[in-house]
Amino acid sequence: MAGKKGVLLVNLGTPDDPSRGSVYRYLLQFLTDKRVIDYPWLLRQLLVRGIIVPFRSGSSAKLYKMLWTKEGSPLKVYGEKLTTGVVEKLGTDYEVELAMRYQSPSIESAIDKLLKKGVDSFLVLPLFPHYASASTGSVHEEVMRIFTKKLVIPDLTMINSYYDNVKMAKVFAKNARAFGLENYDHFIFSYHGLPARHLRNADPTKAHCKKAENCCAEMCEANKNCYSAQCYQTTYLIAEELGLKREDYSICFQSRLGKEEWQKPYTDKVIEERFEKGNKKMLVFCPAFVADCLETTVEVLHEYKEDFIEMGGEVMDLVPSLNDDPDWVDAVCDMIRERS
Repeated sequence: MAGKKGVLLVNLGTPDDPSRGSVYRYLLQFLTDKRVIDYPWLLRQLLVRGIIVPFRSGSSAKLYKMLWTKEGSPLKVYGEKLTTGVVEKLGTDYEVELAMRYQSPSIESAIDKLLKKGVDSFLVLPLFPHYASASTGSVHEEVMRIFTKKLVIPDLTMINSYYDNVKMAKVFAKNARAFGLENYDHFIFSYHGLPARHLRNADPTKAHCKKAENCCAEMCEANKNCYSAQCYQTTYLIAEELGLKREDYSICFQSRLGKEEWQKPYTDKVIEERFEKGNKKMLVFCPAFVADCLETTVEVLHEYKEDFIEMGGEVMDLVPSLNDDPDWVDAVCDMIRERS
């Protein structure tokens, strides 16, 4: 007799509130993850506990206060709304829980809830369209760590990525059209960055990544699991939906940390370069994020925009993320049905 199917939707996480203490705890759990900062254990602990978190938690708390709404953290609020929409559409054959990789609700608590509801299979859907060891890989590892403690391990399916999901691209395109594409002279596709070293280490052939100037621009066997190459493919899908030519847009990466080289080109540098070429009205997409969060609402819409206006730019708008759009809910339900 087939039981109910369990679905675990997992996003990165958020502090419980915008206080410095909560932000400190969130950053500590996040940055001591060996898949996020992949230095040897002792060096990672000294760096994170002794330098990064003590110095960064105060400034980050101020940014979270800018982000916070009456309902709470947008990433969590939209995650809950997405979950509610998915539950309503999937019906009674499924049990769905939202979890965060860091802080609450934890992956372990969500798994326990699903087990108590009698599910006999699990589908794990990380809310990251593009695979990276530091995001999707960390979620998968945590799920497996938890199940190694269980006497009975159920059927388990883990989704790796969905960078080429057409419905997802259509939602971003729909959100962009609402601004009127004719009102802009350039379009920026800004993705969360990764250390360049992470990308090189993920190349199984060791002969493709960074060996050519545009190694991410086309998908091939060597880079099919490359975060950056997947970002390019998502951009192409959205651009095709909007009828954009290649010269109309730039692909870049934001949110770098520390002094080591991260994936280039950097978003702030691209914005400067486009301004110098005469672009003064820009529309920014952030397709690495399925919900608006600190990296979109604050980093792009406040920090980058402020810098752009100071340069002499006229307009910089941000395309809203997928959030709880009904078409995004449909896309998530389709992925769940296809894989469960």
